[in-house]
Amino acid sequence: MSTTTNKGNKFANAGAAAGGFVGAMGGSFVPPVNITVNRTTNGVPAQGGRPHTEALLPAPEFTSPAQVRNYCNSLRAAAVTLSIEVAMGAEILKGVLAAVPDPQGRAFGSRVRAQKVARKMNKAADALRDAAKNAAACYSAFQQEYEEEINRVRHRARKPQQPTINWAQQ
Repeated sequence: MSTTTNKGNKFANAGAAAGGFVGAMGGSFVPPVNITVNRTTNGVPAQGGRPHTEALLPAPEFTSPAQVRNYCNSLRAAAVTLSIEVAMGAEILKGVLAAVPDPQGRAFGSRVRAQKVARKMNKAADALRDAAKNAAACYSAFQQEYEEEINRVRHRARKPQQPTINWAQQ
């Protein structure tokens, strides 16, 4: 396995580790999961209501390279976080559904059914991980395609002024 494959699968492995914990208990034990989200806007806690995409991503204003970088980094961070959450959710779902008896009484039938259901959620986690990769690749492509324009402005930027010694002040 190459190192890039190991890096790409580290989020999937986190979900598999949690599934191993659930599966080790015979599928009859599901740990309680409580998630608390405290959202603040400019230092003020948000009042109730339906969350919007602005909660995860900045406004899509692309008037400077810094805004492109900020948007891509925010998207990447949100997608990575969500991919981990969804992978964990898939493993927990699989553990819970595996505890439901198979109606035909087949051996391992409940596990097979649970795996079929959880497979779709695992695909969603994979898609989110791919979205994170693509967000990083987007900024990289932006830098490559607009390198000339970025460098043209970068060279015109004012150089930081060196502090000068005031010899008159003693």
